Amino acid sequence: MAKQPTTAPATTVTPTATAATPTPSRAYLTATVNEETGEVTETSRFRYLPGHPKQIRADLKAGVFNVGGSTVLGKTLSFIPVALRIFADNILSMGRKVWAELFFVDESGAVCAVLFHGYSVENLQKLNASLFYDDLKLTDVVLTCTPQKKQTEKDGKPATYYIVEFSYTPADPGEVQARQEFAQDFDLYREETLTGTAELRICQGYRLPATYHAEQPAQLDAAPAAEAATVTQ
Repeated sequence: MAKQPTTAPATTVTPTATAATPTPSRAYLTATVNEETGEVTETSRFRYLPGHPKQIRADLKAGVFNVGGSTVLGKTLSFIPVALRIFADNILSMGRKVWAELFFVDESGAVCAVLFHGYSVENLQKLNASLFYDDLKLTDVVLTCTPQKKQTEKDGKPATYYIVEFSYTPADPGEVQARQEFAQDFDLYREETLTGTAELRICQGYRLPATYHAEQPAQLDAAPAAEAATVTQ
């Protein structure tokens, strides 16, 4: 019986794989490729106008957080700190106090700043000490700020105020890296709170521009030395 010719198996052609998504040079950047030119463009996930972060306020009379004193955000605030400082200074015409100024990125990608003072700062310092012994920093965790109601008396009448208490949970390492690299690349500060007289106690990621010089109080020029009178005969 004649041997039947064998037929070569059909070859399956696999389409060429598309180019892999490029890895951005910094964790806070996203990279896109122009399909026509192959050019890679990197864009920041975070928006920040140097010296003018979005202002978040802790209203400790009402126990809420708001944006710029108007839009209420809620009774708690959670974020991964990008940078912070705890310092003593006279800012915002409120006299010399111990302050905590924290910078973070909100859900929209805007860099924000929030201030605390008084007992709230003491609570934050206690948490910072606890984190230290766990080999962590405040910029390594998701920080939750919760105003707690307190009662006191004022002019013989009961009065209510709030003190912020702080707790934390582990943060996504990738998100921590993104924020820390952003802090390395940008000067994070708020112009309204700069005086040149701050006494720093804790500083993480906070940095002023190299060209910043605090305005010094005006000085009167010293009066020129009086010239000796010349007596002529």
